[in-house]
Amino acid sequence: MNITPYVVIWSLLALVVLGLALYRKLVTMHHEDDFVHLAAGEQQLIPQQIALSAKLDKVDRWGKTLTVATLVAGLAIASAYVWSAWVSSQQLH
Repeated sequence: MNITPYVVIWSLLALVVLGLALYRKLVTMHHEDDFVHLAAGEQQLIPQQIALSAKLDKVDRWGKTLTVATLVAGLAIASAYVWSAWVSSQQLH
C-alpha cells in the first residue's frame, strides 16, 4: 500500500493549520484585542473591535475544525501504516 499521497495531503492540511495560526497571530499583533473600548473618546474604535472579533471568531472556528481533521487524518494514516506493516509481517511467516 502506497501511503505517500495521503501523507502529502496530510502535510498540506497541517500547513494550512499552521498558516491559520500564523495569520491569527499577525492579525492580533497590532491590535489591542484584550481591551474593550467603552470610553467617550473611543467610540470610533468599537466597530473596528467588533470587526476584529468577528474575523478572529471565524479564523478560530476554521482553525479548530482543521486541527481536528488533521489529527484524525494523521491517526488514520498512522493506523493504516501500522496495519499494513503488521499484515506484511504476518505473510512472511
